[in-house]
Amino acid sequence: MKCSIRSLYLCVKNMERAIDFYEKFFEYEVTERDEIYSVFDVNGFRLGLFAYEKMAEYHIFGNSCLPSVEVESLDVLQKKLKGLKVVFPLKQIGGFWVSEFEDSEGNHIELTAPV
Repeated sequence: MKCSIRSLYLCVKNMERAIDFYEKFFEYEVTERDEIYSVFDVNGFRLGLFAYEKMAEYHIFGNSCLPSVEVESLDVLQKKLKGLKVVFPLKQIGGFWVSEFEDSEGNHIELTAPV
């Protein structure tokens, strides 16, 4: 099988709050803005924000599936974590620095940087 993973979406309760959070986090503007489904283009990867309640869908929130964002250095990683709710403290695992934070909607996101 030949396949690719090119996108994922995060469930959000408040689209404007989530867009604001990720615009600050990624340091650029949302690519597609909509009250139901908005998209960030992260270097060719589509990160969607889905206002599931507006579509009357039920979703369970948890931390069993973690989107992982890699930045270029430990310094950048530490700067990005400032002011965020850290749910897994910074730790070296193999050849990476790893931490997790909670976004504005309660989603857990992993943040990594090479050692």
